Amino acid sequence: MNYYIVIPAHNEEAFIALTLQSLADQTAVPAKVVVVDDNSTDNTSAIVQEFASKYPYIHLVQKTSEAIHLPGSKVIQAFHKGYETLDSNYDIIVKLDADLILPENYFETIINIFKSDPKTGMAGGFAYIEKNGDWILENLTDKDHIRGAFKAYRKECFLQIGTLKPAMGWDTVDELLCKFYDWKVVTDQSLKVKHLKPTGANYNKTARYKQGEAFYTLGYGFFITAIASAKLAMLKKKPFLFFDYIRGFFKAQSQKKPLLVTREQAKFIRNYRLKKMKAKLF
Repeated sequence: MNYYIVIPAHNEEAFIALTLQSLADQTAVPAKVVVVDDNSTDNTSAIVQEFASKYPYIHLVQKTSEAIHLPGSKVIQAFHKGYETLDSNYDIIVKLDADLILPENYFETIINIFKSDPKTGMAGGFAYIEKNGDWILENLTDKDHIRGAFKAYRKECFLQIGTLKPAMGWDTVDELLCKFYDWKVVTDQSLKVKHLKPTGANYNKTARYKQGEAFYTLGYGFFITAIASAKLAMLKKKPFLFFDYIRGFFKAQSQKKPLLVTREQAKFIRNYRLKKMKAKLF
């Protein structure tokens, strides 16, 4: 199976060489890697060019945008800029962050997961962060969720869900739509990805409100948003984030922000979330 990778990158000179080297070292090498340099002011582009001169499947695309880091929209706009440069001769499309070290068998394993079941729409491993010299699981999500840092999609599934939404919550709505269209989301605990920069390291106060807005635009409704907000705030060990998330939800509601999903999809998502919550309680 052919796989293409798109890597949005903004000021990643400290990490991107490690990420690209881990791709070059894969037992199943990608057919194409597009790095989208999104307005970097450091040596990101020069490092990518160096790799591109050594590995013909690596390409650099330049993008200009505002320097402000807003989770979701900025990174997915950069992803789409790279995706537009690709042809359609792929079986798997991957959105990858520029601050990862992947195990050498990562994509060989991912390909085998897709090959083993034609109903698998998405597949991925788990993120690990360094703490006191040890690599520990970055435990922010359920074990059946694939982190936004490394998303691999079967082409048919990717197109059916309408590709990626340029908004915060894109890496949750993709999986929910996957399930809506009856695709499977598969995670493999043997695939340990080193995440060199903890999630949310660059987020500001505006971005914190964005999480609540994301819950609103996913069609969660207040009850599910309150539970999801409390859980996420506790996982991040920052209980007061709960109030930021709730404010973000009500702000989006008062502004009548458009949902990322249809009314039918929103109903499915609420039922799915409630079912999962009940399963954990009983």
